[in-house]
Amino acid sequence: MGLTRIPTRWLFTLGATAALLGCSPAAEQHANSHILKVAFFRDNTTLVSLDPFQVYWLEHRVVLRNVAESLTDQKPDDGSIIPWLAASWDISPDALQYTFHLRKDVTFSNGTRFDAHAVKTAFDSDKAFAQQLPSTFGATYLAGYDHAEIVDDFTIKLVLSRPNAGFLQATSTTNLAILAPESYAKTAKERSLGAIIGTGPFVLEHYTPESDLRLLKRKGYAWPSASVQNKGEAHLDEVDVTYVPEDSVRNGQFVQGQVDILWPRAPFSDIDSKLFVSKGATIQSRSLPGPAFNLYPNTRDERILGDAVVRQALQKAIDRKTYAATLYNAQFPVVSGVYDTTTPYYRNQSALLAYDPAGARQLLDHDGWTLAADGHRYKNGKALTLTYNIPVVESAGDVLLQDQLRQVGIDMKLNVLTTADWAAANAAGRYDLTLAYMTRADPIILQTILDPRSANSATVATHLYSPQALPKAEALFDAGMTATASDQRAQAYGALQDLLLQQNSTFPIYERLWQAATGPRVQNFRWTAEGFALFNDIEIKKS
Repeated sequence: MGLTRIPTRWLFTLGATAALLGCSPAAEQHANSHILKVAFFRDNTTLVSLDPFQVYWLEHRVVLRNVAESLTDQKPDDGSIIPWLAASWDISPDALQYTFHLRKDVTFSNGTRFDAHAVKTAFDSDKAFAQQLPSTFGATYLAGYDHAEIVDDFTIKLVLSRPNAGFLQATSTTNLAILAPESYAKTAKERSLGAIIGTGPFVLEHYTPESDLRLLKRKGYAWPSASVQNKGEAHLDEVDVTYVPEDSVRNGQFVQGQVDILWPRAPFSDIDSKLFVSKGATIQSRSLPGPAFNLYPNTRDERILGDAVVRQALQKAIDRKTYAATLYNAQFPVVSGVYDTTTPYYRNQSALLAYDPAGARQLLDHDGWTLAADGHRYKNGKALTLTYNIPVVESAGDVLLQDQLRQVGIDMKLNVLTTADWAAANAAGRYDLTLAYMTRADPIILQTILDPRSANSATVATHLYSPQALPKAEALFDAGMTATASDQRAQAYGALQDLLLQQNSTFPIYERLWQAATGPRVQNFRWTAEGFALFNDIEIKKS
């Protein structure tokens, strides 16, 4: 798996579902069942994995959160860590030893007891896999992990070789969920395709990539996270998930009542939202934690964006409020910083992101970029043309951004590439702007993308910083990684966010808002801190 993960390009459907209204006999029969039907958009054969440690794809992580559970959980409102499979924990003063006191009433779905031996098997197996493939997504969560010590059957000590301020939060994530020891006897590919045994309220019955999967209710379940309201078995008997790439087809299934939860990757258009609400649906929204949708510059090899003045002008030329309102609606949140607002230690940096086209033009004029009759700027015979690498297909947002930059004389070429060519071009530095993001409810996720010393960020991060900014960024990453107190983390990551925007090393474009539409019979849908949902809280209201 590559150093940066490829976000799906967002396509926009403006009311295409209106012609598909109605209610089929199958929908009427479904309305009186305890089966929840979820329609995601497309599956991903490149990043297919239902193994917690390997998984990247957000939709897979939603499913996994209901099959495999973690030592801790994270409250979605304030990011605090709360009990789950571990009833409590102690952290040594040097933050190198984490001792977890485990629940004694938990079993895996195959009947195996959950205990310290199972936790050790999971962490040691994950460590071994990370050593074989350091770019595996879960490897970033295990930074500094050395070994596990079994204190007794229900007490486990996880020992780090170096501080990792994000480690406790990592134990709450899907990626460090605990599988039964038998699962680790399977190959990585077998686990990716669904050979997993968890402690969760649902069992994975089957998974067919790019088609569907099914979860079945687990009898006798009684150990949910402290944040879950339903303390016993799931209300649902079954969860059926389908992958439907076409927006109009997926939306049509929802308005006809064939699907209970419509869960695309892109936020809904204003027209579609109003249509769904008119049919009794509720639009569920939450910003995904981690970096906002940012573009990152290549400042090396005499690229144009090595010029700090051009970077500053580009930042001023982006009209983020119009972007949000045009593509979505007037109420859509306007991006206000490097991180999305749900990320702990997010800092509002709106003042550094103010739209100022006149200021952008003035900067470029003073920097010697002359505006010609063709609307483009030139300096010493060189055109102010930027290449923006885009994987798979351009979006309406890409075209809108291109038009905004054109207003100040910046020519941005949309370079659409296959997934493989996009990754290769990034690695070789053949771009002026590119994109990358990952989802995690901890600021340390930015290190995964933007620290050139990380196995997952060796390309974009290598070309990102000016020679003057690089040592400052690395020092702040180190400070954030080793900080043990909340105020220290806030200081380090606040300074890092400021550095990235003061240097114009990051160009926030929009808040990564994730939305799902829940049908009239769906009750108690709630977001997790990671932006997922726990299906055992969901109830079905019969018609």
